[in-house]
Amino acid sequence: MKDLPQPQTPLILRLYRLMDAFAKSDDERGFYLDRVEGFLVFVDLNKDEENLKKLEDTLSSSPNRYALLPKLTFYETKKLMEGFVNEKVYDIDTKEKLLDIISSKDAREQFLEFLYDQETELEKWHQFYQERSRIRIIEWLRSQEIRFVFEEDLELLPSIIEQLKVHLFDPKVPKELNQIRQQIKKKSDSYYSNEALNPRPKRGRPPKQVAKIEIETLISSDVYTQVPSSVRKFLYIPTIHSPNSITFSEKFENEEEFLAHLRGTGRSEAETQLEALSEKFASLRKLSTRLGLEGELNLPSFGNDDEKDEDLAPPPPKKLRRSKK
Repeated sequence: MKDLPQPQTPLILRLYRLMDAFAKSDDERGFYLDRVEGFLVFVDLNKDEENLKKLEDTLSSSPNRYALLPKLTFYETKKLMEGFVNEKVYDIDTKEKLLDIISSKDAREQFLEFLYDQETELEKWHQFYQERSRIRIIEWLRSQEIRFVFEEDLELLPSIIEQLKVHLFDPKVPKELNQIRQQIKKKSDSYYSNEALNPRPKRGRPPKQVAKIEIETLISSDVYTQVPSSVRKFLYIPTIHSPNSITFSEKFENEEEFLAHLRGTGRSEAETQLEALSEKFASLRKLSTRLGLEGELNLPSFGNDDEKDEDLAPPPPKKLRRSKK
């Protein structure tokens, strides 16, 4: 580290990108964080052997520069899901169903599939998962003694953040930029406070439930000047504007892929329940027709009204006979 350029400000890291890397890090996928500029390295085993060998040599020759992201263990995964159920789910039937899923095979996938059929629970899960992921990432960065700020927490224009990155290693910068540097350093201290790991709940009356509008976060361009040539092909630089697009799934890369999977598996549970309800109404309509009560019951129609049931069709009118005088 002594032979490498020293950053003059804390590293400006992307929280959403780190959340994504933490979620995907497992026995087959490894991610490293660079301590010099803060870029992420993804050890993609699908790359050719020659480039993988060069990357391996670079990582092993600079063990103090690259920090391996921790993998989410089975125990941590189960604890995370159980924590959500016990803290955020209040309906008894829903809670029992989720606890059964957590104890089953492919728990993560089934857990998500069930939540995506429960809009209220899904929104609570997204918030819970983001809060816990943020705390886990801060704990790890603190354990690595990395001075940092999250770009998503900065109320700065992307162009200003890009200037900070361009001059990351310059001791002297213009006065305006130096003032922003001081703000960045002060913000970095807040991540090392007790409140960063134990955020205080907001006091007062909870806000009224309104339609949630998701606003995309404006992010700056990636600016890295100290990336070794052997690492460039392995840079992990996905553009993630919203944390909701980061999936907890271990099989699908993002929420779009997971939603496509749900559409491909057939109808949702809600659609199945609607069909069962439609069949019940159809049976009631047939029964009411036989009893001549259809008009009185005024039952809704879920089927095709053009379809005719010959058994239920009314008999043809009888012909009137003329009386003989």
